[in-house]
Amino acid sequence: MASNGSSKRRERQYSWVDPMAVRGKHFELSGLEFLRALASGELEHSPIAHTLGFRVTEAKEGSATIELEPAEFLYNAVGSVHGGAVTAIADSAMGFAVSTTLPASVGYTTLDLNIRFLRPVTEETGTIRATGYAEHSGRTTATARAEIRDSDDRLLASATARCMILRPESS
Repeated sequence: MASNGSSKRRERQYSWVDPMAVRGKHFELSGLEFLRALASGELEHSPIAHTLGFRVTEAKEGSATIELEPAEFLYNAVGSVHGGAVTAIADSAMGFAVSTTLPASVGYTTLDLNIRFLRPVTEETGTIRATGYAEHSGRTTATARAEIRDSDDRLLASATARCMILRPESS
């Protein structure tokens, strides 16, 4: 490995809980109850949330907010947070917003998403928040949008998505 003399290897450790244990709660609670349990800390966040370092901070009927503290381990080769990390929180916020409209045992998955990046995100940006809004939640599909903002409420990115609603086989 080449070094310019100033490179210093960094390490990061983190842990997570069995995602299937948390998934089981999704079948017992409505989407809104599930998200509120994540926000309050009653339920553990998913492995991807621990990997990227985000957390649900608020859930209301039709909306959900996720916060992420930009960190160097999320950087790309040009020295800013990789767009994939920003996309991941936008996708999660939109999916969670849809989830807040769903009863127990009904899930969702993203069909497609579109994101527009407006400003770079770095550690200096400070905490960013992605707020998702469910625009339509039907029997088979849902639509949502998200705004990613910094602590000064500047718009960093915006996104839209369609989700497939996953109902139990018997309904």
